[in-house]
Amino acid sequence: MDVEYHEEYIYNSRGVQLFTCRWLPFSSPKALVFLCHGYGMECSNFMKGCGTRLASHGYAVFGMDYEGHGRSMGARCYIKRFDNIVNDCSDHFKSICGQEEYREKRRFLYGESMGGAVSLLIHKKYPAFWHGAVLVAPMCKISEKVKPHPLVISLLTRVEDVIPKWKIVPTKDVIDSAFKDPIKREEIRCNKLIYQEKPRLKTALEMLRTSMNLEDSLQEVTLPFFVLHGEADTVTDPEVSRALYNSASSADKTIKLYPGMWHGLTSGEPDDNIEIVFSDIVLWLDKRSCEESTHDVKLIHQSIPVPEKLHVVASPVTLNGKKQHKTRSHMKYICGWKGRGTYHHSAM
Repeated sequence: MDVEYHEEYIYNSRGVQLFTCRWLPFSSPKALVFLCHGYGMECSNFMKGCGTRLASHGYAVFGMDYEGHGRSMGARCYIKRFDNIVNDCSDHFKSICGQEEYREKRRFLYGESMGGAVSLLIHKKYPAFWHGAVLVAPMCKISEKVKPHPLVISLLTRVEDVIPKWKIVPTKDVIDSAFKDPIKREEIRCNKLIYQEKPRLKTALEMLRTSMNLEDSLQEVTLPFFVLHGEADTVTDPEVSRALYNSASSADKTIKLYPGMWHGLTSGEPDDNIEIVFSDIVLWLDKRSCEESTHDVKLIHQSIPVPEKLHVVASPVTLNGKKQHKTRSHMKYICGWKGRGTYHHSAM
């Protein structure tokens, strides 16, 4: 099935320019899926496979590069406050949900690794707003195997405001550890939009604090969710997903562990494994996209205010007979040009 792909730049509440993108089916979508990418990652290339697969199954898929990530502006992979990421995503995603054509559609979050933490914190802002979440190897608890000693945390905290952007946090090569397939691993390593240097001090501490805070409040998770994890994952411990499943208060929760699979379930495994994972994801989404709400989720305009659409860096043009926006970066390199105003991608 062909899918449409669009790109757009917006400004967040702090005046920082952020990159956004979307993959759309040509028919009315079954539901909306909002992507939250992992630490150092980006949407337009790295999450392209996810976006096109879900759109080919009838879902409208939306992504955004966090500040300092991918094609968004800001110091590379510098997270001054984790709440900034959560608020930027929440504001942008809700502005889309408030558009006329999407108001009656069910709304799902999709988070990979650190994006799992982002998804859970977006849910906690408005617990009744979201209809569910797909969480792939989520960062929502620090494994006891890698948790720093409290004295180490105390020492680093004392200097984080003095040298917040210093790249001094020792870490193993995450790409080597996360992505099993050597060809896919090399493709990811060649993606210059992906941050591949040492973590900055402030960034590492923000991620640590976020994980520890989530760990202490997993019982507050109430939305339906599907958590997936590779049993051979050495980046985030599968026990993290088990803890989420056991602690969450959700009435509808599902966990699946994949023997022998690594951290990059949707992008770093052999093709057959990736097909298995996405089949499970689509099956879970399909069941919850067509059913009537059983969780007392109200329509967005009845209970929760939706922010106005964020300012877009664009000028109106007419494409394919419709008034659209021409962005600064107008889809030069993804999916190939087909037609006069829309990108198409033939999904598998």
